[in-house]
Amino acid sequence: MKWFTATVLLLISLQPLTSYGADFDRVEVERETMQVLDKFITSFSAKDPAAHAATYHFPHFRLARGAMNVWETEEEAVQSHINLFRTLPDTGWYRSVWVHRRIVTMSESKVHVDTRFKRLREDGSEIGSYDSLYVLIKEDGRWAVKMRSSFL
Repeated sequence: MKWFTATVLLLISLQPLTSYGADFDRVEVERETMQVLDKFITSFSAKDPAAHAATYHFPHFRLARGAMNVWETEEEAVQSHINLFRTLPDTGWYRSVWVHRRIVTMSESKVHVDTRFKRLREDGSEIGSYDSLYVLIKEDGRWAVKMRSSFL
């Protein structure tokens, strides 16, 4: 299964950026979505559940380890992350950083981003790196992460 996933991600990364819909400011869409992803990883590393949940649209969906998690409300996401931030440091995790973020497709209101992030220990040594696909949407005038698919 890992070879299939790796092949799909490789094929996606080789595809040219595809844009859908009428003309729109692609540079601005990329800038705004990358700002959201910056806030996403910064708030996660800061162990700030409220700031992290503020980078989501709700309901928010996360597919990982073969299971779909759904947070219907911001309050549910905050509580989930309070619990996560209590236990994640037990793995040696101190912070996470982006390795890459590549927009695969975009429209004026939706962006698919191929990502890889690393989990790091306090001394900067790597615990692991992980591939994910993020879908950001613009809803009510605000960009945020609507869904994620990862293997972790």
